Amino acid sequence: MSSSPIRISLPGASGRMGRMITKAVADRGDVTITAATDRPGVDAIGVDIGRLNGFDETGVVIADQTEALFNPTPDVVVDFTSPQVSADHALLCAEKGVPIVVGTTGLAAEHIEMLKTAAEKTAVVWCANTSVGVTMLEQLVEDAVRALGEDWDIEIVEAHHKHKVDAPSGTALALGEAAARGRGVALDDVADRGRDGITGERQDGAIGFAVMRGGDVVGEHSVVFYGQAERVEITHRAMDRMVFARGAVRAAVWAAKAKPGLYSMKDVLS
Repeated sequence: MSSSPIRISLPGASGRMGRMITKAVADRGDVTITAATDRPGVDAIGVDIGRLNGFDETGVVIADQTEALFNPTPDVVVDFTSPQVSADHALLCAEKGVPIVVGTTGLAAEHIEMLKTAAEKTAVVWCANTSVGVTMLEQLVEDAVRALGEDWDIEIVEAHHKHKVDAPSGTALALGEAAARGRGVALDDVADRGRDGITGERQDGAIGFAVMRGGDVVGEHSVVFYGQAERVEITHRAMDRMVFARGAVRAAVWAAKAKPGLYSMKDVLS
């Protein structure tokens, strides 16, 4: 006998990622969306998620009350909303013993602390980027930093669509963390996130960030290692947001069965 599909609750269901996740779930038989919400006032409130995304109605109508995420109780919540909302949802999931996948970027220190608190009672998968390729890129960067040594300068370059509100991207910062781990230092101590005017020479050991915004770029990240008379570049380009949605659903399936704790996409793929 086949097991029942994993039940997902989806806040931010009418947003860009919410719609992609809905479509990614529709392509699988082992998961299903049983509840969906969005912020009050959006046009999609009261609309069936199937009709919103151009396929048959599912019987799941987008609500504007947070409590609807837990009626019926899901196996996991998948959240790509906003920093404060995601953190609040994580604490609520902890109260109810429901795992949560958070793909929201731009989280401040206080939001991260809220995720850590929630992780004491439930599984929290927090990933700045749910792409399988980017997860592999992080490991490659950490390994490269260890292999190349201290004499190589590190620059992280990222590009996204013009509507993205945070910079550097969460993925760029995650890549910076991977590089810092490779050097055994804290990223906050070596990050150079803004250059303008007379900046002086590049500081030894700095990890630099450069940001581009424009058009409809889904996401491009490059880590560039500059040596003497040679350069190494590792790049990931996302051509379709569906790669993030598929990764998020994969993380949801994993989180639904995980013990309490704070996890990353690397844990999901291990």
